[in-house]
Amino acid sequence: MLKIKVPATSANLGAGFDTLGVALNLYNEFIVEESDTVQIETYPKIPEFENPDKNLFVKVLKKTCEYIGNDFHGVKLTQKINVPVSRGLGSSATAIVGAIVAAFTANKKVLTDEEFFNIAYQFEPHPDNLLPALKGGFITACVEDKKTYYSKIPFPEELKFVVVIPDFELSTEKARKVLPEKVSLEDAVFNVQRVSLLISSLVNKDFDLLKVAMNDRLHEPYRKKLIPNFDKVVENALNSGAVGVSLSGAGSCMIALAKENFEDIGKSMVEAFNEVDIKAEYKILEIDKEGVQVEF
Repeated sequence: MLKIKVPATSANLGAGFDTLGVALNLYNEFIVEESDTVQIETYPKIPEFENPDKNLFVKVLKKTCEYIGNDFHGVKLTQKINVPVSRGLGSSATAIVGAIVAAFTANKKVLTDEEFFNIAYQFEPHPDNLLPALKGGFITACVEDKKTYYSKIPFPEELKFVVVIPDFELSTEKARKVLPEKVSLEDAVFNVQRVSLLISSLVNKDFDLLKVAMNDRLHEPYRKKLIPNFDKVVENALNSGAVGVSLSGAGSCMIALAKENFEDIGKSMVEAFNEVDIKAEYKILEIDKEGVQVEF
């Protein structure tokens, strides 16, 4: 039996579109046991996930076994779901990372970065989500000539993440469809300036700069139309003491960075959603530095 524990992730942090990602201390767990058939139990129960043809973990597990050169006969999978689905917290990445690591571990093979990306990119071509789930921490990544380059960035321990989770899903596919195919030079420069300032602000602990550094023109102006009362959520968080606010990944979750007043910030963000008759909850999270964990 293997127990695989994979952290949630939040990509972008505003200006770092398709570039930055951070692992959070909220986890999906996958308990994997040998079986001649595919048996799936989910907690809480999600019928779609208990369908072997639709369960992403099982799909990736099969593909990884094929990649390794082993026949896939079945699996008994217990899936404990704590990361909200289709909310911009990397729920899909947890399944992809978990399945690949499970297959390599069960077959006593060492997983290289190249092998990981060869398999993972068949299901999700976004290293800003995949890498923090695998490696933990705060990571910047890019792909050039089909090779992935990445680096971990020190993240200040003084900051926590207040994540507000509204009661509606938003698929990455839908959130990408609203993005323009081309952007202006002005908007491109705007983001280059701010993502550079964002990284510098975090490394040097110049937290007062984050309000500006997390601003974005490449994706949030388009995606916020899918998030009712988006601007008020941001305003409430900043007024309550947040040092910066952005969408989490493609949404629908929103994430605030803060040094203090975490409860007040969370409540104020929830209130903004409540104003437009959307239920929401919030979680106060910290960075996860380890990434995927395996227990035997």
